Amino acid sequence: MPIKACVFDAYGTLFDVAAAAREAAQEPGREAFATHWPKVANDWRLKQLQYTWLRAITGAHTDFWQVTQEGLDWALEASGLAEPALRERLLQLYWELSAYPEVPTMLKTLKDQEFETAILSNGSPDMLNGAVDSAGIGNVLDDVLSVESVGIFKPDASVYELVTNRFNCARDEVLFVSSNGWDAAGAAGFGFTTVWVNRAGEPMDRLPWTPHHVLSDLTTIPDLARA
Repeated sequence: MPIKACVFDAYGTLFDVAAAAREAAQEPGREAFATHWPKVANDWRLKQLQYTWLRAITGAHTDFWQVTQEGLDWALEASGLAEPALRERLLQLYWELSAYPEVPTMLKTLKDQEFETAILSNGSPDMLNGAVDSAGIGNVLDDVLSVESVGIFKPDASVYELVTNRFNCARDEVLFVSSNGWDAAGAAGFGFTTVWVNRAGEPMDRLPWTPHHVLSDLTTIPDLARA
């Protein structure tokens, strides 16, 4: 069936999760952090995701802001940078993450082509609204869907079901796009047509399902949606 809705993961897909650490490292007086920021950004993201998986399988759900803070605390301690002022600044910047350069034009093109567009994210509603507002893309999104409405993180099937319920569509009418290989794979297992945005050229995850498409950025999503 033709694609009806184009749905995007948020963090790492539309918004650059490394931007907070990178921008903090460029600020005056943060020369020590400047030598550590790539490792902190990588550890922060890894722990953030690991904590969502562990909370999902143990039934210990909390919101994404909590695991974001806990992931950062681990990352800063691992680099010997447990400084309250730096922690506060990084968390502040996380609410203002930059969108990838191609995002606004890509979303506008989808809307011009009359596709439904949405975010489906682990993020809490407040976090997502802050990121959408900061990036100025609210006018090209039909909805922002958060796992908080079902109380469990991806890749639980109930999260992906939010999309079919919201847009009253079949699973194969959804093009789901994520920078996380495991997320794109999980959504493929659910029945979505999926795109893995593999910006870093990473290997394919060894899972029962694989994404239908692999791209290096989001530029050609409108072409793929109407193919």
